[in-house]
Amino acid sequence: MRIYFDSSALAKRYVAEPDTERVLEFCSLAREVILSVLCVPEIVSAMNRLRREEKLSAQQYLALKEELAADIRQATIVAVTQPVVARTIELLENAALGTLDAIHVATALDSSCELFVSADRRQSAAARLAGLTVEEILL
Repeated sequence: MRIYFDSSALAKRYVAEPDTERVLEFCSLAREVILSVLCVPEIVSAMNRLRREEKLSAQQYLALKEELAADIRQATIVAVTQPVVARTIELLENAALGTLDAIHVATALDSSCELFVSADRRQSAAARLAGLTVEEILL
């Protein structure tokens, strides 16, 4: 199965949170993991926030960052192309979404994924309206 992970869902692969087990299950089911080029900086940003809040040590941060880098080498990374930007604009005009959330939905649509996994309710709703099959991972 070709599975697109939004950053909010994929981050649970690296930091134990509610529904981490479900994310790990989806990762194991994926024949192909599809991510936006924006996913890595978003997850690194979240990890750095946890480090600043002293919820991750510097050593834990480095280990998680290495794990993320290893996973990214095996994933399909999708660029923000002109068709993705055009779809993003359509989504922004038709749903209450932030820019990055809309880019993720547009990228998933453009990549013809079989499943969209997100931990964001509004994004999940917009993805469903756009025709994607969605698994919502709770925050």
